[in-house]
Amino acid sequence: MHLFEPAASGRSKCRGCGRTLQKGELRFGERMANPFAEGTELTLWFHPMCAAYKRPESLLEAIEQAPAVSDRGALERAAHASLAQHRLPRIDGAERARGNANCRHCREAIARGGWRIRLTFFEEGRFNPSGFIHIACGRAYFESDDVLDRVLHFSRDLTDAERGELRGALTPARSGSR
Repeated sequence: MHLFEPAASGRSKCRGCGRTLQKGELRFGERMANPFAEGTELTLWFHPMCAAYKRPESLLEAIEQAPAVSDRGALERAAHASLAQHRLPRIDGAERARGNANCRHCREAIARGGWRIRLTFFEEGRFNPSGFIHIACGRAYFESDDVLDRVLHFSRDLTDAERGELRGALTPARSGSR
């Protein structure tokens, strides 16, 4: 059974964003069979919004049983959006391209220094890197215009100027350039 509870210490990390869950901070625990030890369970800990973005089914199951979850409406909206567009949970933030990578959508090269969206897949209890897409390919790849909040949520190390640049690049009225 999945659960919401305050973090008992400050040692656990969110599986969604990789940041520490501070002592006393509300966290979401997804219980699942341990893929590495038959017959046992493990708990994956998340910030509630990270779970809404990346593990929406589990979060929605647990939120029905958790009466005192703050921002319940925002969590439910984010989780339902993730369920409606099956590729949205793959978003893992944005960064400047550092090497030679091709876009998973259009298959064209992503220019060094250009913005790209990181993708991950959830397999066997962990998130595995799965490539990148051009910022301009986001709408077609995700089949949604609703990517900005998710991309910024998982791009916490960006400066304010970089976040502003991403906002401009991710607006629906942007040009089709890559």
